[in-house]
Amino acid sequence: MKITRRSVLALALLFPSVLAAKDSPKNYLLYVGTYTDKDSKGIYAFHFDAASGELTPAGLAAEITNPSFLAVDPSHRFLYAVNEVPKYKDTASGAVSSFAIDRPSGKLTLLNELPSRGADPCYISLDKTGRFVLVANYTGGSAAVFPVLKDGRLDESSAFIRFVGSSVNHERQAGPHAHWIETTADNRFAVVADLGVDRLHVYRFDPLHGTLGENDPAFVALDPGAGPRHVAFHPSGKAAYVVNELNSTVTSFSYDAHRAELTRLHTVSTLPANFSGSNSTAEIHVHPNGEFLYVSNRGDDSITVFAIDPANGTLATVDRVSTQGKTPRNFEIDPTGTRLFVANQATGNIVVFRMDAKTGKLTPTDQVLHVPAPVCLKFVPVD
Repeated sequence: MKITRRSVLALALLFPSVLAAKDSPKNYLLYVGTYTDKDSKGIYAFHFDAASGELTPAGLAAEITNPSFLAVDPSHRFLYAVNEVPKYKDTASGAVSSFAIDRPSGKLTLLNELPSRGADPCYISLDKTGRFVLVANYTGGSAAVFPVLKDGRLDESSAFIRFVGSSVNHERQAGPHAHWIETTADNRFAVVADLGVDRLHVYRFDPLHGTLGENDPAFVALDPGAGPRHVAFHPSGKAAYVVNELNSTVTSFSYDAHRAELTRLHTVSTLPANFSGSNSTAEIHVHPNGEFLYVSNRGDDSITVFAIDPANGTLATVDRVSTQGKTPRNFEIDPTGTRLFVANQATGNIVVFRMDAKTGKLTPTDQVLHVPAPVCLKFVPVD
């Protein structure tokens, strides 16, 4: 049989895990974004051997204020962080910072920082080309896009959207609160989760100029008081899942990639039936195999595992495990899809779980990392 470039591409599409195994990196850096109001000083790093699971501290990678959420560019040369503060240089804005990554040591070199154009930025991502950084500003409810220069520095914003409206929870939803922003897999649209008005805003994204344009449909509504926080798209590109912070639920949608149209399927609780007390959800991820969905609960302090119905994308609860810490703000699935790292903000520990790809269930390992107020975890391949 003659092996051609076309046949290799076909195999990669049909069996990506088989071909990726040979070329998958073994060594990674794990970066940890934190809040620095107490003992933390910024962004911390660990060396991670994906084959053995061994983790080695690399220390403080960059000293910076409240780097609460991180993003890494597709080339793995640069890291970007929001600085979640209400004021930056006497203006009602947070900041966004760019860093060069030294992969052997894990150290980060600050390249530049700019105002995020809104207070308390809480989420950051890059478009699929790595040419633009997208930021969600929580307080005041806005989103901004920043071009990335060739040397990794950020340029002045190319797009800015300020949202309006409110919803039924007068304490948390008196105004808009942008909590998540990312471009879709085809890079044609940008979606914003607005906790304050119970909507996902949808915009056309121009990958050449970094602008945001009107889309039809312009938004999809969640239940009043739900508080959409983060969104996870299914690897198939045909479904999306929204974790709702205020009512501790997940809402499933079918997704039409042609129009960026989200059609609601159903909503399920993330909590056990007998739960009493306060809880707010935080992070959501789909397993790389597309069969399971994971959500973190702050209050119940657990990870809820859902099985995804392959026929229609709906969810069924299969497991719920303690995070062995308090306030699991963020978690990340490692690049091999075999481990899940949970950042417990209130207790300053990152707990590692083993993932069963067949059942979706989580088993705690004996690996625990200690970082003050961990908020965000990101892996970067080293080799």
